Amino acid sequence: MFLNVSNHPSALWDDNQRNTAHTYGEVRDYPFPNIPPTATLHEVSVIAQEHARSITVLRPDAVLCQGEFTFCFMLVMLLQSQGFLVLAACSERCSTESILSDGTRKKTLLFRFVQFREYGRLPGYDMGVD
Repeated sequence: MFLNVSNHPSALWDDNQRNTAHTYGEVRDYPFPNIPPTATLHEVSVIAQEHARSITVLRPDAVLCQGEFTFCFMLVMLLQSQGFLVLAACSERCSTESILSDGTRKKTLLFRFVQFREYGRLPGYDMGVD
């Protein structure tokens, strides 16, 4: 199973990304938690640990983890410590900008999926969270 832990439902992915994800197994979306911007490091740690336990039970072959940075960092470290393959989606960002008739600028962004890249591991790193 390829578990999509992000705010980007797999149903909205392009064919290339979806097909690449399928090489790991069935693609399943996992609801990304709301991480309040006021949350403390400890609170984010608790949320990450709860989700790591839930994901571990699912036994995915690969996990796409993208979203709020501090949560993702902790979740990636927790999942890697359990031996899971954790990936990020790598896309080419293409932007165009035009000036509209009223003088305002319109910027259009297109993200073109290229590959999934494994998160690196920090040898001997201990998160030091309860």
